[in-house]
Amino acid sequence: MAVKKRPDADRLPVSQRIDQRMDNPKRRQMKPRDWAIKGELILNCSCTVFCPCVVSLGKHEPTDGDCKAWMGIAIDEGHFEGEDLSGLNVGLMVYIPGKMAEGGWQVAAYVDERASGKAYQGLLEIFSGAAGGTTGLFTLLVSDIVSAEREKVEITRDGKKRGLFVGKKIQGEIEMIDGASPDHPVMITNSKYWMGPDIIAARGLKSKVRDFGKMWDFSGKSAEICPIEWGGQAGGK
Repeated sequence: MAVKKRPDADRLPVSQRIDQRMDNPKRRQMKPRDWAIKGELILNCSCTVFCPCVVSLGKHEPTDGDCKAWMGIAIDEGHFEGEDLSGLNVGLMVYIPGKMAEGGWQVAAYVDERASGKAYQGLLEIFSGAAGGTTGLFTLLVSDIVSAEREKVEITRDGKKRGLFVGKKIQGEIEMIDGASPDHPVMITNSKYWMGPDIIAARGLKSKVRDFGKMWDFSGKSAEICPIEWGGQAGGK
């Protein structure tokens, strides 16, 4: 009697290989909320020249193959479900194993210790992508939230310089790159980058991360400063 050979698993349609009815416990479910943030995002990463993610929209590899970064978000005005977020800061430690758009991000979040209980929870929902809206794509890109904790998160903005300070864990300072006009730094405008259309090019000064057994030094590396205006609506995406 002829033996029927079972087809190779990788040749089967995805719908037959993966039971989509099974929940993935690591996947954060999106539940759109009413929220808004207006302020500034600063970051310093391991790229040796200006980050290629900005112009390639995350489709180009980082200059060293993977991306290590810190991010700071200064919220000038904002709210989450009626709770005021104005004046709060958030710090992020981020590792991306390859192209930004391909996901696999690992993130540690440091939320301003001044945040109320509702504000703290709201900021975690926003930066995990669970609140939907501008950051909703994080539910797809972030594979592991390593930690979320309250910290004293300081962000300084002094002329062309910016800084993020989270105890001894992140001591980051960056500076805008001068353009042809001394009053206008080098920048990319009218982009489709997820953070915002206008990105100011900067470089790391004294910039170190020490947490979770990692020791990163971004001094002299690529940095960015971006005005942000993000938000989401309950019932939306």
